[in-house]
Amino acid sequence: MREGVEWAVHCCINLSWMSPDRAVPAARLAEFHGLPAAYLNKQLNALGRAGLVSSRSGPRGGFRLGREPEEITLMDVAVAIDGSAQAFLCTGIRHQGPAAGITGPAAHRTPCTVAQAFSHAELAWRHNLASRTIADLADLVRRATPAAPDQVRRWFDRT
Repeated sequence: MREGVEWAVHCCINLSWMSPDRAVPAARLAEFHGLPAAYLNKQLNALGRAGLVSSRSGPRGGFRLGREPEEITLMDVAVAIDGSAQAFLCTGIRHQGPAAGITGPAAHRTPCTVAQAFSHAELAWRHNLASRTIADLADLVRRATPAAPDQVRRWFDRT
């Protein structure tokens, strides 16, 4: 996964602590974590295309969550930023070079053991991300640092 997924999840957590009518500019979200604003804006726009955040322009413009934090899964964010392509791509090397003679023609009719292992792992990974929400993570942060939501809101309220 690219770093943009991490950035996007952190921004969604921060946005989950804002009042629903409060939009936060991309530059402020970037400043909060010391990130390059132009690159973060691309991630936020990808979240917007996926309906995970909404944006408004103007002097009081910026981003806010497009859905309730309980309705945004980590898989939603990962797919919005990195796409839905499989992480592992089997290129069939078992059918090339000397390996082809060892595995024989029957190997063409059976699934690749390596591809199956990675497919099962990826399915578990995707299932886990799909079962966790922004609200879940925000709650974990809140439990570890109870003052975090208020401190984050106060920081973003400073303009």
